[in-house]
This record gives sequence, C-alpha cells and structure tokens, in this order.
Amino acid sequence: MKINLVRFDMNIGKNKPENIIHKENSCPFCHPEGLTDIYATDEGGILLLKNKYDVLANADQLVLVETDRCGVDMPDYAPEHMRRIVRFGVAKWLEMKASGKYSAVIFFKNHGHLSGGTMRHAHMQIVGFRGGVDPSLFPDAEDFEGLPIIERNDVQLNAATHPRLGFGEFNLVAAQTEDAIDTLADLMQKTVAYVCDRFQKSEDSYNIFFYHTEEKIAAKIMPRFPTSPLLIGYDLRILPSNLTEFIEDFRQKQLRTIP
Repeated sequence: MKINLVRFDMNIGKNKPENIIHKENSCPFCHPEGLTDIYATDEGGILLLKNKYDVLANADQLVLVETDRCGVDMPDYAPEHMRRIVRFGVAKWLEMKASGKYSAVIFFKNHGHLSGGTMRHAHMQIVGFRGGVDPSLFPDAEDFEGLPIIERNDVQLNAATHPRLGFGEFNLVAAQTEDAIDTLADLMQKTVAYVCDRFQKSEDSYNIFFYHTEEKIAAKIMPRFPTSPLLIGYDLRILPSNLTEFIEDFRQKQLRTIP
C-alpha cells in the first residue's frame, strides 16, 4: 500500500511549548510584540507567521493566529471575524498551492488536548511540503459524501456517510466564490459550536481539515475522542447508528435562525 510518510524531528518536538494541559505555561501568541517572521496580518489580531518549531522535514510550516484574545474559540467570535479568518486562511493556503514550490499544501486546525494540538490560543496551521508528499493519496471524493443538513449559497453541510474517523463527522463543500466562502465560515462556526456542545466526552477537542477538490473548497470537522482500535489496527471506519438523530438535533439547535 502506497502511503505518505513524513519525517518528524523529535529533537525539535520535545521543546515545543504546551499550555493545553499545563495552563499555567505562558502563551507566545498573547505577546505579539515578541513574535518574529510575521508574513501577513488582518484585523482583530489575525496573524500569519513562520512556525518556530518546524518539526516536519522538508516543509514550510506556518501558524495562523485567529485572534488576539486567549481562551476564546470559533463559537465565541463575531460572525464577521469568523468570516475574516476563513477568507484570510483560504487565500493564503491557495496562494501557497499556486506558487509551484510545493508538492502538497495542507491547511488544518487542532483544538483541545485530544486533537494533537499543544497551544490553547486559537490558531490554524498551513504546511507546504517541498517534496515527498503525494496529494492523490489524500481523501477520495466519497469521503465528502453525506446526509444533507443544509444547502445555502453553493455550500452544502452534511453528516459524513464515509467518515475517516467516525462518531459525528461533518463535511462542508463550497464553491470557490467569495459569497460561498463566507457561508462556509458561517456554517463552520455553527458546526463547531454544535460539536463542542453535543460531544462533551471530547472535552471540546476537534479538528478541521481543508481540501481543494474539483475547483471547490471542502472542510471536514471532526470531534476527537481516543481513536478506535479498529481504525488504527485494521483501517475499519465507524459509521454511527444515530446519524439521522443528530442531524435533526443539529438543525434544531443551530439552524433555527437561518431562513
């Protein structure tokens, strides 16, 4: 089986700061005056900078700081700030993809101690691999299929029927237009709010993964739990039996204000 294999530098990794579990540790993103290699900024404390801890070999690693406020996350943002973050992040990600410098560019978010993240301050990451990563081995088209929850402005939100991880995985698929990206941001904010409320055993841990497929922007939103041994050992994915139940619950809790 062909796989993408990326070298992780343990000497750098062991020195990465962490303040999700050890909340008393300082947060570098709360002190922007001390940050270096800032590539771009936007209103509300949005920053794109070089990742100081470049643990992945043969890659350019960037951090997108979402806000100048610590202890808040996507459900807490004003809708326009949420839109600004997604517009900014998608634009910088696609710029890197179009540069021709990379074999693959990925854009994702870790939140919470079960997500693989280490910093509590809300942020995303963009990583450009200079070689050795084949994007054709990324998710297939069927990975974005699901039971529809809502469709607006060339954006579909669905509950995944071919989940990569299982237990409440959501897909957003949007046209590559400004209006669609804004709607994607609106629905992403509502989905993250739902995930954090519904799946409390995840302790607010989740991931967002962005993909660029067939001239569309897709995103997967996954609550995180201890990973199923069936997936780790045998690549057996889990489809929850209550998919229709939590679709209706989602509509009732998050979509009542959308006409």
